[in-house]
Amino acid sequence: MSFRRKDSGSVELEDGVSNPAFQDADVTDSPPDAPKEPDSVYTQVKPYAGMPKEVLLLYSSQARYRVPREILFWLTVSCTLALVAVTVTIIALSPPCLGWWQISPVYQVYPRSFKDSDGDGVGDLKGIKEKLDHFHNLNIKSIWISPFYRSPMKDFGYDVEDFRDVDPLFGTMEDFEELLAEMHKNGLKLIMDFIPNHSSDRHRWFNLSRIRDPVYEDYYVWADCNATKKPNNWVSIFGNSSWTYDEVRGQCYLHQFLKEQPDLNMRNPAVRKEIIDIIHFWLSKGVDGFRMDAVKHMLEATHLRDEPQVDPNKPPEEVTTEWDLFHDYTTSQVGLHNILQEFRAEMESYSREPGKYRFMVTESYDYEEVEKTMMYYGTPLVKESDFPFNFYLLDLPQNTSGLWAKHLVDLWMSNMPRGKWPNWVVGNHDKSRIASSVGKTYVRVINMLLLTLPGTPTTYYGEEIGMENINITADQVQDPFGKYNLSNSRDPQRSPMQWNGDMNAGFNNQTNVTWLPVHPDYKSVNVEVQKDSEGSTMFQYNFLNSLRQSELPFLRGWFCYVRANADVFSYLRELDGPAGPAAGADEHQPRQQRESLSEVRRPDRTRRGFGDPVLHLHSLSSQPLLGMLRL
Repeated sequence: MSFRRKDSGSVELEDGVSNPAFQDADVTDSPPDAPKEPDSVYTQVKPYAGMPKEVLLLYSSQARYRVPREILFWLTVSCTLALVAVTVTIIALSPPCLGWWQISPVYQVYPRSFKDSDGDGVGDLKGIKEKLDHFHNLNIKSIWISPFYRSPMKDFGYDVEDFRDVDPLFGTMEDFEELLAEMHKNGLKLIMDFIPNHSSDRHRWFNLSRIRDPVYEDYYVWADCNATKKPNNWVSIFGNSSWTYDEVRGQCYLHQFLKEQPDLNMRNPAVRKEIIDIIHFWLSKGVDGFRMDAVKHMLEATHLRDEPQVDPNKPPEEVTTEWDLFHDYTTSQVGLHNILQEFRAEMESYSREPGKYRFMVTESYDYEEVEKTMMYYGTPLVKESDFPFNFYLLDLPQNTSGLWAKHLVDLWMSNMPRGKWPNWVVGNHDKSRIASSVGKTYVRVINMLLLTLPGTPTTYYGEEIGMENINITADQVQDPFGKYNLSNSRDPQRSPMQWNGDMNAGFNNQTNVTWLPVHPDYKSVNVEVQKDSEGSTMFQYNFLNSLRQSELPFLRGWFCYVRANADVFSYLRELDGPAGPAAGADEHQPRQQRESLSEVRRPDRTRRGFGDPVLHLHSLSSQPLLGMLRL
């Protein structure tokens, strides 16, 4: 509005200047009879800043603005979907990251024989801690320690009196915790032996079960019998009946091993819960995995029928060994894998943190029934063990030809479920050492086989330096199996570790006491002598292990056979074409083609088969990745 002064000098209010842009829609300067334009028609030539929503919508619907916008939108959607599809495809086709249990060999420590720290002649946990540098030198990250639970030692720790305690022979729980902390500090993983099948007859559960305590009465497998008449013909692994009469309870209890190792009743849910609680106990302390012992014996048929004899004509009273029976009712029973899968599920709850994966391996000697062993891998939907131990290479001493070696390797590779991870064992605390069973000539070629096949190798302590069995006399026998039959004693492969040429091979440098004799060759076969000698077994083992972990073809490469005959077993490890290395074991090669990495005395050819084995590692481009290692 505005003010206008009249001629008389008074001031008068009049309407403001007319501005159509700020007038109401019904206000117009047009004459009443003039035609009105439709409300939807907008005469502004170009959009302007601050235009109202109605004007913006009017322009946005025009083709020149709408079409580019829609093109950009659908182009963005298409690119996003393509990126998602490519990402999903790469993830689906790419192999998963390898776990710690796949990258490093597993090294078995037999604690009684590894290192004695207190001078009592028996190895202990502090002794293992003292020698952690040995694993670093070998580039080994996964350590499996055989049992150190509180035990009467009737079977050297496999008869457990208390699953939650350390036997004083090996130290204290504090010693264990310090060892575990030091191992983790050095990037090492600890795998414990776990024994779910049985306990010691001194265990609190068994003593309460004997007196028929209402809670523990069915913790073990009991059957009616008397001192002379057993429930059936079942035979223990150590020989003679698997039943022992207990006068306190007036029944027989089952033991598939020693009579001091009564079998737990794994059909009892309370027993399974006790075992799971023990698993939680050790996992909560930080243990990285378990080796489940003797799992195929965990369940027995409830009907308790006689097992069929291998020789039906043999008098029943002469059936005294495990080889006399077909173990249809005492091994691999229905429900066994459900129990192991239950254990696995409990372990998985501890594997969720990055780098904290908990590993599980099962032990089951199934011999020619390899399909039973493969069942421990689990199913595509239900996880069980990461792998069952592969013991078939333990049969190498039966025949040292290349054809036999290929047969044993193919036995596992051709039966293993698709997508699973293989493993290889050539020695343990139950079997003779390589150097004694096959011969010193073959130690390095078998170590090469172990470290270049696909999967995880397992090395028994001392095999990295080529230790041999010791000779044991009847009065030196410690093994209960050997006391039953001297020829079956496992003491020879359990002799003290040979660290150096000092007293007791460095195993016990405080007193002149060892629980088993030291091998007389310890001055020349020991860690100190071999670690820096390029021609030694240990140097070769270390080199091959480092090569295995640094060259992707050995960890992820394809595996295929090249040649196998009486003298040769060769195979190929390849990754993405001809850049990967090949590996093989061969005998007959022209001398001018041999490229020895060390001067090692040529042994007499007294054996047929590999004879004078030569190790080959070379690239497919004919450029040597590793020269021949000639024994």
